[in-house]
Amino acid sequence: MDKTVYIRDVARTFRTYQSLGARAIAQVTSDADLHRQIDPDSNSIAVIVRHVEGNLRSRFTDFLTTDGEKPDRNRDGEFEMPRPAARQEILDWWNNGFDVVLRSVQALTPDDLDRTVYIRREPFTVFEALNRSMTHNWKSLSIPKGQSAQVGGDYKSREFLK
Repeated sequence: MDKTVYIRDVARTFRTYQSLGARAIAQVTSDADLHRQIDPDSNSIAVIVRHVEGNLRSRFTDFLTTDGEKPDRNRDGEFEMPRPAARQEILDWWNNGFDVVLRSVQALTPDDLDRTVYIRREPFTVFEALNRSMTHNWKSLSIPKGQSAQVGGDYKSREFLK
């Protein structure tokens, strides 16, 4: 595998996700619909965007040198929306998260892919952490709402990965 090509492809994939998300938000004509939930267990578009921003910011700020679950992150709070956010604020969350990840990915060297990073104190190679982030699911298949504090660093051993 050409590691330089892989890094370029990861950056391209994140840029694609950023563009797809922004274009999907643009299709929602009513700002109120950005906050609509289809059922009590679902998340609105605004909440999903807020969570994605929090996840990307936490994982990719000081990516190679600090745990990807930053102490100042309130993951469960990302799923709460005390007031409706304006469309521009939602787009700013989206773009801010992707700006962080793209800066980090574009700064990687091929040798960095074999380094170890930590997420919730669990070790991952950079290669694994990038793949994990690019395939992050949008439905609560990994950590249900309100249960972030109870989940430890056991991602690799969870039953759904077997």
